[in-house]
Amino acid sequence: MSEKSNPLWRRVLPLAVLLAAIVAAVVLFTGVLGRKADAEALTLAERTLRRSAVECYALEGFYPADVDYLYENYGVSVDRERYIVYYEYVASNLMPNITVLPSP
Repeated sequence: MSEKSNPLWRRVLPLAVLLAAIVAAVVLFTGVLGRKADAEALTLAERTLRRSAVECYALEGFYPADVDYLYENYGVSVDRERYIVYYEYVASNLMPNITVLPSP
């Protein structure tokens, strides 16, 4: 009986290995895409805050003293559960230091 089942395993085993390799590749590829999307979202959040601060300066003549001003008056929305926003006010005529980091 082992002689009859042996040829079947010779055909099935390579297909099973190929299928496992395809599944592994898809899982790895999905992880890479997810990390790339997270990095782009982080960069977008920081750019949005910077642009809004510059827009505030152009329209109102000052950089806001805190990030909440941008949230309230310029429609900026940052997911505070996913990101930590460091907004360091320097002076009303100097661009604030803005850094966005992922939440731990």
